[in-house]
Amino acid sequence: MDYVLVFRPEVRDELDEAYSWYENQQAGLGDEFLECVDDILNRICQIPESYAVVYNDIRRAILQRFPYAVYYRIVSSRIIVIAIFHGRRNPAIWQKRN
Repeated sequence: MDYVLVFRPEVRDELDEAYSWYENQQAGLGDEFLECVDDILNRICQIPESYAVVYNDIRRAILQRFPYAVYYRIVSSRIIVIAIFHGRRNPAIWQKRN
């Protein structure tokens, strides 16, 4: 089945913030972060059920190199990305986004 990615509006802000922070740490690191996000999103689209459900029907896919995770739910042929979130932030923030 082909899935369509849908992003909640907050996800863009989270990505921009993380990209800027990593880019300020070292030139090019922000781009590497975005590549890791792109890789995990591609894997999610290929086999979305392979990641564990962590809250209600929301699943979590953890990035390999960076301390971030993608939180998403599967709704028919759509993958709705709820958050791309740093592992040390309060999860109550993304949990309110149902």
